[in-house]
Amino acid sequence: MNRTQQERFDALLEEALEGLPPGVAQVIEEMPVIVEDRPSDELMAELRRQGVIGPDDRPGGSGDEPMGLHSGIAITERSVEGPVPLPSTVHIFREPIVEFAGGWDAPDADDAIYEEIRITLLHEIGHHFGLDEDDLEGLGYA
Repeated sequence: MNRTQQERFDALLEEALEGLPPGVAQVIEEMPVIVEDRPSDELMAELRRQGVIGPDDRPGGSGDEPMGLHSGIAITERSVEGPVPLPSTVHIFREPIVEFAGGWDAPDADDAIYEEIRITLLHEIGHHFGLDEDDLEGLGYA
């Protein structure tokens, strides 16, 4: 992804962040949002090890790479008796989102990419609140 495309994506991401409902926006303000073009080889290896993705999925390859990722402990899993957890983070991956939305040359590309960014943000925030993939699919965020 070239610099112009990155800036275009990042502007859409900022717009999506600003459009979140106030309660959700407050949660995301307390969580770093890390934006990268694609998941790293190391991250993909870890996701494979955890069984989150299949053994043949790899950056640039399958189309099954994640568009986003929540890392950290969901608030429903935290305990006042346990150690203080590291802060949760949300990772957003530009290229898989753009590819899923049909690419920069698709008709209404900005609208389609914006919508996928919004859905990905809400999906990852849902994981922060303890929702699983089935829950998120039922809400339309899968």
